[in-house]
Amino acid sequence: MIIRQATQQDTKAIAKVHVDSWKTTYKGLIPDDYLNNRSVDDYKARWSEFLTYKNQFVYVAETKKGEIVGFSNGGRERDHHSEYKGEIYAIYLLKSYQRKGIGKLLVRPILKDLITMNIDTMLIWVLKENNSRLFYESVGGRVVREKTISISGKALQEVAYGYEDIKKLLESLKMTR
Repeated sequence: MIIRQATQQDTKAIAKVHVDSWKTTYKGLIPDDYLNNRSVDDYKARWSEFLTYKNQFVYVAETKKGEIVGFSNGGRERDHHSEYKGEIYAIYLLKSYQRKGIGKLLVRPILKDLITMNIDTMLIWVLKENNSRLFYESVGGRVVREKTISISGKALQEVAYGYEDIKKLLESLKMTR
């Protein structure tokens, strides 16, 4: 698996992973009408814009055949009032590539970028009912916040996993696949 920084040429593939992974990951958690109305074209435009932002990093997981099967992005913490200065905004993988260690590979470059920015703490928000959140626990995250959000009229709980020492997290990820 190749992990590399995303380019504008990757936006359609990133959008496809984003839409497809939402449909598989959030089926039964988020209303179907919301999931069914996600469009690769809409997300392509969003990702094209995201790639222009300073201090926001986007990486892709690419197979040796050139297929993008996952992505991660992160940067400064978005609430700007947190003791956690960095944030992973998203990690998404196509279902057939989940649970193969690729998520850890996608986290590493985000951590390195945050460390380069002299950021040593981080958090990531995830739906409480999403079983993928166990990944964040498995790499040392602890729940530090909760909030209710609404998607398509449905109230959902989100939890934030915090990391007080991302250098330590990066070292632990180097020891695994």
